[in-house]
Amino acid sequence: MSALPHENPAPAYASPYRIEPHEGPQTLAELRAALAVIDSAELTAFNAKLDAATFGVEQTAVITEARHLVALRTRPEVQDAIRASLAGESELMTADDLWAELDKGAA
Repeated sequence: MSALPHENPAPAYASPYRIEPHEGPQTLAELRAALAVIDSAELTAFNAKLDAATFGVEQTAVITEARHLVALRTRPEVQDAIRASLAGESELMTADDLWAELDKGAA
């Protein structure tokens, strides 16, 4: 989502492969606004899924899916990472690197 001239641009995500809890929309209002900018049909679908979800795990899954959609559709670094992966241009992580990266999140 682009910032207006008087707003600060959205900061880049720390990793194009993972959305951290503090990145992206932080409230339902922000999430709905981001989805509305992407496509009004996405917002309508999100609202229907959220209304149908039960409290807890189901609602969390719906919100997480929508946050991922926002990142996929609006963040150039995420789109570049997907393109590189599909083109076979990205470097694969070793198992040791993967575990080291996951351990960072546990701290």
